[in-house]
Amino acid sequence: MSLALNAALSALDAYGQKLDVTANNIANLNTDGFKKSRAVLQEADSSGVVVSIGKVNTPGAPILSEDGTGEVRESSNVDLAEEIVNLQTAKHGFQANLKTLKAEDEMLGSLFDILG
Repeated sequence: MSLALNAALSALDAYGQKLDVTANNIANLNTDGFKKSRAVLQEADSSGVVVSIGKVNTPGAPILSEDGTGEVRESSNVDLAEEIVNLQTAKHGFQANLKTLKAEDEMLGSLFDILG
């Protein structure tokens, strides 16, 4: 397998993991006390991409209970605007790497046509 193909497939897998983390954060937006996660993509030694996933332990906003007890709860620390940006980043990452796969496929097709 070529290096370009390997790198593009690795990146597609990494963006899939980033998308999973973002979807989980959005799904738990209204879960009291939920701590969001972050997926950080890094270059791997073998021309690929590795993903590091970690919790972000910043506190959520305090919310006063509606039952009149005066109890304070902590909301999730998920920022929907930030998650939307993460979705857009993943989308563009998928698109770019799919174009890489398409270009590699076209190059191999041309090569096979030349070789007969």
